[in-house]
Amino acid sequence: MLPDQAQGLRRLFAGAGVQLVPVVSNPHVIRSGVLLERLCAALAEQGAHTLVVDAGESAPAADELSVMGLGECIERLSNDVFYLAARTLPLRYVDPRGSTAPFLQAVVDAAPQCEVVLVHACASDLARMFTRQTLAPQVRPLLLADDRPASVTHAYASMKLLALRAQLMIYNLLLGAAPSSPRAARIAEHLAICADTFLGALLHSSARVDTVSHDAEPPPELLRLSRAMLAPASPALHAVGRAAADDLAEADVALIAAGAWQARGPAPAMN
Repeated sequence: MLPDQAQGLRRLFAGAGVQLVPVVSNPHVIRSGVLLERLCAALAEQGAHTLVVDAGESAPAADELSVMGLGECIERLSNDVFYLAARTLPLRYVDPRGSTAPFLQAVVDAAPQCEVVLVHACASDLARMFTRQTLAPQVRPLLLADDRPASVTHAYASMKLLALRAQLMIYNLLLGAAPSSPRAARIAEHLAICADTFLGALLHSSARVDTVSHDAEPPPELLRLSRAMLAPASPALHAVGRAAADDLAEADVALIAAGAWQARGPAPAMN
């Protein structure tokens, strides 16, 4: 990242007008679109206008008009929610150091009406856009998961990649699960334990959403999560866990898949 680009992005994040949120895509989550819809509804309850930048693996390709400017391609889905199909689009903004952070500035410039920008992409793509050295400490990736082990394993692996490559150490979790799910109540706890034990990272807030329910009213815990996403971050929290080691073994990911959660003290296994 060139010095002038870095300074511009720091000013962008220091401003009060926009909250950029990396949303980590998860191909093992069946109803990830519903999770994002419910999150946008909760943010609207806080009075926020949200742009969803969909650059995930299964997102629609960017519109051909994007070469004329991103603003031409942004769709208005409701009074409070806007959408930009952006698969492979960040690569058009890569700088000489391999960073795609300039894409973030282009997105914000294209949607001045939005206070929140959700950037939905895989962990490796997000690591090229968001780095601790460039961006303000309030950047907290949002992990997506449901109550199936494969989705939880993927969420943890994504957290590990972002912690090691981008030094992003504070996370939130949006979990899709029915109220009757026997595993859902423990997933956030176990992810938090693994994040702290293996990565020195922090799972700050989490919310469970019943993606099958047709209730349009955001549940209280999702409203709390949306408020936490909009609130200024504490510098003390960002200082947590800078000791992530480059030689962490892939075995810790396998532990999650097997349900053999490790902690400083005993932790119950997922059933």
